[in-house]
Amino acid sequence: MKNKPKKSKEEKINIPRLILRIVVVAIILGLMVFAIKIAPNYARDEFANVTNLVINNNNITRNVKSSIIIEDNTIYLSTADIQNFFDEYLLVDEANKMVITTSNTKTVAIPFEGTTINVNDAQTSIAHSVLNRNGTIYLPITDLADIYNIEINYSAETNIVTIDSLNRKFVQALSSKNMSVKYLPTVFSKTVDKLERGDTVVLVQDRENGGNVVEDGWIKVRTKNGKIGYVRQDDITDENTVRDDLKINTRIDGKVSLVWDYYSQYVSAPVRDGEIEGINVVSPSFYEITASGDIDANIGRNGRNYIEWAHANGYKVWPIVSNSELGDLDAVSNLLSTFENRSYLIDNILDELIDAGVDGVNIDFENMYQTDKDNYSRLIIELAPRLREAGLTLSVDVTAPDGSETWSLCFDRNVIGKVADYIVFMGYDQNGVSATEAGTVAGADWVELNIKKFLGQEGVESDKLILAMPFYTRLWKESNGTLTSSVVNMRSVTIPDGVEKTWDEKTKQYYIEYEQNGTTYKMWIEDEDSLKAKLDLVNEYDLAGGAFWSKDRESNTVWAIIADELDAKTDNSNE
Repeated sequence: MKNKPKKSKEEKINIPRLILRIVVVAIILGLMVFAIKIAPNYARDEFANVTNLVINNNNITRNVKSSIIIEDNTIYLSTADIQNFFDEYLLVDEANKMVITTSNTKTVAIPFEGTTINVNDAQTSIAHSVLNRNGTIYLPITDLADIYNIEINYSAETNIVTIDSLNRKFVQALSSKNMSVKYLPTVFSKTVDKLERGDTVVLVQDRENGGNVVEDGWIKVRTKNGKIGYVRQDDITDENTVRDDLKINTRIDGKVSLVWDYYSQYVSAPVRDGEIEGINVVSPSFYEITASGDIDANIGRNGRNYIEWAHANGYKVWPIVSNSELGDLDAVSNLLSTFENRSYLIDNILDELIDAGVDGVNIDFENMYQTDKDNYSRLIIELAPRLREAGLTLSVDVTAPDGSETWSLCFDRNVIGKVADYIVFMGYDQNGVSATEAGTVAGADWVELNIKKFLGQEGVESDKLILAMPFYTRLWKESNGTLTSSVVNMRSVTIPDGVEKTWDEKTKQYYIEYEQNGTTYKMWIEDEDSLKAKLDLVNEYDLAGGAFWSKDRESNTVWAIIADELDAKTDNSNE
């Protein structure tokens, strides 16, 4: 048997060289992984040499607009930063040399000079005054901790200011051993702080999904020095919820179904008996505003009985506060013009509501100068915390987004929608008394178009928006080139003999037109069918609910439809 030929020197496998190549490739791959995933963790901290600000376990130093000032053991933040982080609607009132700020339950005026401040229209003092550094206004936020309901700490070691909202869930735990706190949830990440066994840490909360922030077996924590990072979840023990989210609920459980119960200031409040099907809020016209900011109340014994009746049936009572009797745009303008005037009005509103023992309020300002838009928003901004402190619901009526300066353009619907518990779109008077052409009071197409504007261009959340619907229509009369109209209540609509009604698919209403004695009559009828079409929009767009203008104008059959469509829940806790 012949021997197999031996391999040449070139054909032999060079094991050492192969191993070297594998090692080199592994090193290259390792360097690539380090460069991509690990090295960025060790980059120089661009905020290492400035005072860092951590709010609710988020380091937001990158977003701080002005340097943080620490003097006399007091921390100062600029008004721009307080506006950014604590009070979106903070106002620096240069004309009156004060800062007006609000929190969940506080409305506060802080003068540029001095230490006496106004809190919910009561005078109190703070330890330090406002600072003005090169035109930048700073507030001593350490002295305002009770105002914003926050807890403030400062670590000189790390130069970090930590601020925690006392309205938010706060969870602590202990370290079970000595360990490193990592920048990212990986053992290869840089160390941001050290823990010793038994050290207390704050567990960062996932506000969107609830619970602690946990990733791949690592849990996110904040150390006593204000550093934020990750440790192994198994190395944390004795978890303790120090406080839960503070919830001040002034909203209705489920859909709102409100009926305005209007009566003239010159007569007594109506006497109601029994239940109104499908309703969970009644809004009687108890209050009118005077030019001085006082309240002209028309409650009397009947009004007190009305409230008792409503509560006995599980209805909330949100009486109307209206400027309709004022009739003077200049008087409204003056009333809204200063913090002092607004505070006086707010105090009077609160006094009346608390005295009456009601559950909320419906603010109905109509006919204002467009130039008063911001001041009206200030009234709502400054009123909301005062009502919330008292546990009262705030609803505010507004018109459709497009229209005249004094009827529509005078409302900032975005601000009102954010601040109030509810914003009520008065979805009627599409064609009102001053119309130059006959038309519907509230066509479904027009109502839907404006709902989309509220939710879109106006930025109102659907769960804040209440759609108000009419229990009335208009009978239009055209004669010799002259157009007039009169209000016809839903329950009073009549169709003359021989006149046929036709369904208008666009407006979702029946339409009639006829002639008598040389006059042409037109009417877009509000009835059960037109009402249901609008209630369908409430559900289609998942709005907060519906409102109806007004009691005693309706037909008897509408309440069952409202009850079926809105399924409003009543509150029987008063029984």
